[in-house]
Amino acid sequence: MSDCGGAAVSTHIAVSGRGMVLQFGRALGAIVGYGCLAAFLCLISLQLYRWLRQGEWVHFGLIEGMRAALSRCCATDGDTGRLAALLRWLDAPVNWMGLHKVLEVVPASLALFAVSILGNSIFIYCRDRIDERKLSG
Repeated sequence: MSDCGGAAVSTHIAVSGRGMVLQFGRALGAIVGYGCLAAFLCLISLQLYRWLRQGEWVHFGLIEGMRAALSRCCATDGDTGRLAALLRWLDAPVNWMGLHKVLEVVPASLALFAVSILGNSIFIYCRDRIDERKLSG
């Protein structure tokens, strides 16, 4: 509330449902985009450090990244459920062998960079739509 010549005037701006979705998309895009970019830079830095120190490039595939993420946050040995089954499949696949090989070969850094571009694209798209709405009304 602000006081404008003795009369109280509300400065609250009504936000529509679409506006809230755009704000949420902008925040989520920024978190995903810049978070994955930071993880990408950390992973590349670690690989570069090991290469400079030991003279050998260490490959981190998408399988290793998925396995580390699932084992830290979602599933442990002896668990049942879909995430535990995915973790077991990452360790010893019995089907979808081609997909497993692709996930093994694709560098985790490439996947992180691609997801950071996607997140940043969502952030920019939502920001532009919000700016258009501010200018038009």
